[in-house]
Amino acid sequence: MKGGDPVSGLQKAVCLFLSVCFVAVLVITPGPFWPGENIYRQFPLYCFLEDSALGQQQKDQETYQLLMENNGEYLGKEIRKENQIKDQNKDQIKDQNKDQIKDQNKDYTVDEPVETPNPTEPTEAPTETPNPTEPAEEPTETPNPTEPTKKPAEMPESTEKPKKDHKEVASVSADIKPAPVLDLSPEILADQDYLMNHFFIVDEGTTADAVQLNAASFLREDFSLKKDQNVPQILIYHSHSQEAFADSREGMEEDTILGVGDYLTEILTEQYEYQVLHVREAFDMKSGELDRSKAYDYAREYLEPVLAENENIQVVIDLHRDGVPEDRKLVTEINGKPTAQILFYNGLSYTNQSGSLEYLPNPYIQDNLAFSFQLEYEAAEYYPDFYRGIYLAGYRYNLHMRPRSILLEAGAQTNTVQEVKNAMEPFADILNRVLEKNITGNKKSE
Repeated sequence: MKGGDPVSGLQKAVCLFLSVCFVAVLVITPGPFWPGENIYRQFPLYCFLEDSALGQQQKDQETYQLLMENNGEYLGKEIRKENQIKDQNKDQIKDQNKDQIKDQNKDYTVDEPVETPNPTEPTEAPTETPNPTEPAEEPTETPNPTEPTKKPAEMPESTEKPKKDHKEVASVSADIKPAPVLDLSPEILADQDYLMNHFFIVDEGTTADAVQLNAASFLREDFSLKKDQNVPQILIYHSHSQEAFADSREGMEEDTILGVGDYLTEILTEQYEYQVLHVREAFDMKSGELDRSKAYDYAREYLEPVLAENENIQVVIDLHRDGVPEDRKLVTEINGKPTAQILFYNGLSYTNQSGSLEYLPNPYIQDNLAFSFQLEYEAAEYYPDFYRGIYLAGYRYNLHMRPRSILLEAGAQTNTVQEVKNAMEPFADILNRVLEKNITGNKKSE
């Protein structure tokens, strides 16, 4: 037929297409379509390229091995870096958690102790030959040159009548309700770790154990005191009389710790009806200049005959303010007022370096501790943000003169005068609560 058979041409085209598809399947698909591996591995060009690559690798085996080792070393370094970063992140998280816990439990650190003993010289060097029957008192902190100073006689002989700078004494409501943040149950307080973490701070220079710090024993002590307005029962003094505050006016005694003592005397006298003796002598002044090198010795020498003449004095308070970094402020709010926080400071007459300090005897160490703890217990129950803890240091700090002796740190140099005076209101309240009843709730026997 002319021009050929069109049906025959179409058949050829279909057969050609099917042949191309079959070859493509054989080339791409492994396994059952070929007895060996993929069919393309049988092509001469592929075999040539594969042999060339393997030959090159076999010819330069040392370089190949070195590359593998370097790569492994590099990956190892990267893994170690990642692990180190992970460990640092874990440590940061732990530190943040610790800080959060510390903030929740309040700040129990002391930035600047009342006194900074010289570890190589436990007793201060006296300017005169000491009396061998009278132990030397401990050294004192370095004076703050920015504090205002006055120029009285070197050691005044008599006490001044307190100057009142408050016309009315602010009253702390007797109806205040307990609002403790901490668990104060006997079972919890029996846990030594809990007690140490929430109530005490032990200076690194001394040691205190569970026998010495026993909450149950402290709470059993009876510090109740029957009031007698005919005789002084509370004595307030200041080993460091020149301590001042952030807004103290130079030369104004009412703006120093003396003024704070005046206000505390006023509250205890007018609101709680105690008779109070406020000793205002400047034990840290010598020849008109600030000198704290023997302030505790001067105070002891002055107070011992005063206490001998006034045997009815049962409570002795050495009122201070603390020293902290300038960017730190110890303040809370009580009864709507900005109020400085307080800290109790106790001496154990024991240092890790020297052991028991026989030259600083104190028969009332346990009584002092119990008295401070009961005051802190009342603060924890009624004013949970008010107290900072009980700081335990190695020396004596004149706490040997009465069983109810305390060294009170009210605020710091970064507080205002008014904030510290405001702190005397809740402090007077917790002091009166301890003196009026047993801490277990039993009213004192009249």
